[in-house]
Amino acid sequence: MKLCVFRVRQLPVLALGWLCLAACADEASAPVSVARLKEVVVTASRVATPVTDVIADVTLIDRTQLDLAGQSSLRDVLAQQPGLQLVSSGSYRSNTSIFLRGATSAQTIVMVDGIRVGSVTSGGAALENIPLERIERIEILRGAASALYGPDAVGGVIQIFTREPTEALALQASLGAGTDGQQQASASVRGSDGALGYSLGVSREKARGLSVALNPALSGYNADADGFESTSADARLVAKLHRDQVLTLSLMQSDTDYQIDTAIPTGTPNPLGLSKATTDTRSRALTQTTALKWDAQWLPLWTSSVLLGSSDEQSTQRYLRESDGALGATGKFNTIRRQLGWQNDVRFDEDVATALLEGRSEAIDSSTAYAVTQRDLRSLMLSYAFNRAAWNALLVARKDDNSQFGSYNNWAVSGGYRLDPALRAVASVGTSFQAPSFNQLYFPGFGNTALVPQLNRATELGLKYQRAGLSWSALAYQNDIQGFIVPVSNVQSSLAVLRGATLAAELHAGDTTYSASYDYADPRAYSSAPASNDLRLVRVARDLLHARINQRLGDLSVFAELTLSGEREDAKVTGSGRDTLPGYGLLNVGARWKLHNNASVLARVNNLTDTPYMLANGYSMPGRNLFVSVNWAL
Repeated sequence: MKLCVFRVRQLPVLALGWLCLAACADEASAPVSVARLKEVVVTASRVATPVTDVIADVTLIDRTQLDLAGQSSLRDVLAQQPGLQLVSSGSYRSNTSIFLRGATSAQTIVMVDGIRVGSVTSGGAALENIPLERIERIEILRGAASALYGPDAVGGVIQIFTREPTEALALQASLGAGTDGQQQASASVRGSDGALGYSLGVSREKARGLSVALNPALSGYNADADGFESTSADARLVAKLHRDQVLTLSLMQSDTDYQIDTAIPTGTPNPLGLSKATTDTRSRALTQTTALKWDAQWLPLWTSSVLLGSSDEQSTQRYLRESDGALGATGKFNTIRRQLGWQNDVRFDEDVATALLEGRSEAIDSSTAYAVTQRDLRSLMLSYAFNRAAWNALLVARKDDNSQFGSYNNWAVSGGYRLDPALRAVASVGTSFQAPSFNQLYFPGFGNTALVPQLNRATELGLKYQRAGLSWSALAYQNDIQGFIVPVSNVQSSLAVLRGATLAAELHAGDTTYSASYDYADPRAYSSAPASNDLRLVRVARDLLHARINQRLGDLSVFAELTLSGEREDAKVTGSGRDTLPGYGLLNVGARWKLHNNASVLARVNNLTDTPYMLANGYSMPGRNLFVSVNWAL
């Protein structure tokens, strides 16, 4: 463990050294990645833009990359991305929180096929409940994006797109198993028939798991293994009504039943007299999204889209007697969002003007009494994208009318300038507001009805380089949040400052791909009270390094991932104050062997060195574990 601590302390030096090595690599040995140059993203500006022209800090993860990565869950994939830190309360598919550039889960928007998902009560999305097998691609937009996407995009936006139809009939199936009782199976069919395209898929996952809680002092501690079972399905139908009119229906549902360590809440009837040692708590998470999109091109330069959709997030708890499964108590936190948007894009040569009208309603159905259970949001967004040979810029203005807190105006300006054909300087500045969540306002014993919306201004400055298989970026950011709501205490501080920097690089050299990223994050809350002034936000590591290598050897591809994390702070399990969670190092390795054109085998070992570590105080994380799957595609 001494070696691990030594290496973690030198994370900035290691990161800078690696990036310098990548930048000095022989570019002649790296073929031009045509596919990379042609990639486009939509999340950065709400309009399809070549990734080479994007000003914002964006990562695109397509299906090919997901297959080569070999990860077994969405949270495994996201945990390896620059600017992202994930915190899990133990075991497989347990409750997962996200910190994007130091911002909390409630300050990051997660979308599936353009529809916002997540709990209305807590403000966070159940990432552990989104099946990896059903994802076509992921786009991660880092940085404040409220002018584009409305309240809550303080840290950024994660947009997930489900599987798409193919031109020819495509059948896929996979079957896998691993340690701790992991089992996984999936099947899908995709294709098209004339003007109709279709994609249908199902997946099933389960694991025996491990005990979530490490510390017996935790309120719900139980030493039993905490497993999960999950069933997911998705469907997409694309109908070409006319060469300029396309209708798309996207559906996704994921239903997960997992065990957690938590006691019956105080005030809930407990007729069986269950204690934390005799309670087997089962939590059921259901995520369901529906999106109907109409894309139309009315004139050669004018396109529009209408998006109608909903997302249901259901969370129910059953408190069972461990000895015989008798039901002792129940609880539920069900929320629903309805969304309607109309976007129009008009092109002027290379420039694009965009106008968006959007409405969203949020409602709660819970066993816990909330003083208010519904609110609505109406929005107008205007943007103009300038695109020139040497420079480009994006101007955004937005007005949001919140039924609880009134109207707020926000704006953003970003620009990029090409210092040479491969190197660009980028900068941005913008404002946003975030309304308190229903839990922050009304949850019994915790809510604070005196809370008001948080107002922030974000700035970003950096360099981006891309040429002949080599790309790197260096970005620094600062986000000043007035009236920041401290997550643990739920009090409103005078100010929070989320500052940090991200260095990232990727090199394609023949059959080998190298990638690495280093994040420095220093999110702090400030208050006039001396005891809480200059308080670092919990569960965010100051230093985090990721490195990955992929090597192709004919029909065999091997990969290795290294994560080095610095220490982080978290609230004590009992009493007041904080504990420091030590830094750690993780090594994952794996291989994919192509048996023939239609079949392959994937083997992956996570945490090869069996390193014990915690992301949340008192909660375990899996030790060394193996997963092997057989994949078939036609």
